Amino acid sequence: MNDTGTGKKTGAQTSGASELATVLAASGRQGKRSRWRGRLFILLILVASAAGAAYFYMGRGQSEVNYATQPAKRGDLTVLVTATGSVQPTEQVDISSELSGTVRDVNVDYNSTIKAGDVLAQLDTNKLEADVKSSRAKLNSAKANVAKANADLQSASTSLERLKSLVRSNVSTQQSLDDATYKYDSAVAAKQINEAEVLASEADLQLAEVNLAKAKIVSPIDGVILTRAVNPGATVAASLSAPILFTIAGDLKKMELQVDVDEADVGQIAVGQKAKFSVDAYPDRSFPAEIEQIRFASEVVNNVVTYKAVLSVDNADLLLRPGMTATADVTVEAVKDTLMVPNTALRYAPTQAGRRGRGIFGIFGPPRQRGGGNSGQALTGAERRVWVLSDGRPSPVVIQVGSSDGQFTQVVSGDLKDGDALVTDATTRAN
Repeated sequence: MNDTGTGKKTGAQTSGASELATVLAASGRQGKRSRWRGRLFILLILVASAAGAAYFYMGRGQSEVNYATQPAKRGDLTVLVTATGSVQPTEQVDISSELSGTVRDVNVDYNSTIKAGDVLAQLDTNKLEADVKSSRAKLNSAKANVAKANADLQSASTSLERLKSLVRSNVSTQQSLDDATYKYDSAVAAKQINEAEVLASEADLQLAEVNLAKAKIVSPIDGVILTRAVNPGATVAASLSAPILFTIAGDLKKMELQVDVDEADVGQIAVGQKAKFSVDAYPDRSFPAEIEQIRFASEVVNNVVTYKAVLSVDNADLLLRPGMTATADVTVEAVKDTLMVPNTALRYAPTQAGRRGRGIFGIFGPPRQRGGGNSGQALTGAERRVWVLSDGRPSPVVIQVGSSDGQFTQVVSGDLKDGDALVTDATTRAN
């Protein structure tokens, strides 16, 4: 009995344990599903929060881009080379004295108009006049000696011929003939010496007369006295570094402008090109000029290499004065009715900072280029890229450029037309 009861009890216990295990297993599987659901729920909450934050950020932080533009336009393009220099006379002469002495008279002053040969100043001539008289007296003495030598030669010649006849007749001796021959030769030599002394005396007289003439300091050209550095009573000394007494300018109605052209620009200028220049004395007026010479010699100042260009200037109204500083614009090229773009448009390049919002993927995704695929196209030679604003968006256009005046550049070719709005700058503003 006991064994049978015990067996029944044991079977019941085993059946209950099995049911409990089944319940617990089912409960465990259900718990795992609940945990995964919880985790998924938390993840969805985080994603939703991130999306909300991103939306909030995009709404608050999105930037608005404002574009500054200038239109492409047709017009005349003038290319200039600018250089500075000074107005100078076409002919200028410095006058010094070739003699030492005391200045007796000064006949001209500043701005005096003179002719070639006019006496500007006169040195004291007392000593010079005495030198002329002395040289003339020496010349007269030398001429008298020549006359005496001629007479002696004539006498010696006569005696020689007579003795030759006597010797042939055996009336005179050979010794007498030899003596007569010697006297004749001596007379010939004496005449030659005296004639040479005449030539020397004539040269001395000529030099004395030239020096006397040089006591008058005269003008070699027609012109105007620019400077005068001497007064009556002053002593001048002739030397290799003799002081300049007068500076004379030639005809001031024709002047020249000497300008220094930078080595980077000298290849663009040529003889015959037209120019306009201004001076500080007349700031509201421009003067015409023309290049007549470009010098090969270079000038270096503070490591800057320049070349001198000389321009002819008409100064019929005498407004321009020697030494005036001037700024010249040389026209090196003129293009009529051409399509032009502002240089600021050529310098503009877009940046990533100015991009407008592109949604949540715009924050984390890679940047994209604005304005089309050819914005990254490699440029060659004279190619340049400009950005044309259309419907609020800039699009890149590649053009071939030509000459430039520093503000505008000629468009040689490219998909660009008159009036296209070219982006020159962009600014961003946060909403």
